[in-house]
Amino acid sequence: MELYEAIRTRRSLGRVKKDEVPRELIERALEAASWAPSHHNTQPWKFIVMTGEGRSKLGEGYALTAAPGFEGLSSEEREEKLAKERAKAFRSPVVIAAVCSPSGDKRALLVEEVAASHAAVQNLLLALHAEGLAAIWRSGEPMYNPLMKQPFGLDEQEQLVGLIYAGYPDITPPSIPRTPISEKTVWIEQ
Repeated sequence: MELYEAIRTRRSLGRVKKDEVPRELIERALEAASWAPSHHNTQPWKFIVMTGEGRSKLGEGYALTAAPGFEGLSSEEREEKLAKERAKAFRSPVVIAAVCSPSGDKRALLVEEVAASHAAVQNLLLALHAEGLAAIWRSGEPMYNPLMKQPFGLDEQEQLVGLIYAGYPDITPPSIPRTPISEKTVWIEQ
C-alpha cells in the first residue's frame, strides 16, 4: 500500500471479526512502530500484545478500575458488572497495550517520551492498516487509572498511552471528511 493512500484511508474501526490474526502480521506492524522518531533516540515505547486468553490481563485491569464504583451493590450485581468490564478486553482478537517506558535519559523530557510513544502508535496503526487489518486506538479513564498498571506489571514511571484493538474488518470503513489543511495552516515567510 502506498504511504499517502494508507494515511488517507486508515480509519478507527472497532467492529472486527473474531478470526485469529497471524502473529507475523502483528510482528511486522510492531517493527514499523519501532521506527518512530524519539528525542535523543531513546525509543521509550514498549508493547504488550494480548491474544486468546491473554486478553484476560486487560479484562482484569478493567475490573480493577471499575470495582470501586460498584460498592454497595449485591455480590450478584457486582459480579455481573465486573464480568461486563472484563468482557471489554475481548472485543477484538488482538489487543496491544502501548506503553511509554521513559528511558531515564536526563536530556529527554517526559512530554517528549510520551510524544514519541504516540508517534510509535501512529506507525503501528498505519502498519496494521497496510496489513489489511482494522484497528482502533482506545484510551479513556480506565487506561489512565493507576490500577490499570497492575495486571501488566508496569512500574511507577511507566504509563499506558493506548490500547489498540485489532482484527480483520467487519464493516466497510466510512468516508470521513477532513477540514481543508489550508484552514489550519499559517505560512510565515518574512
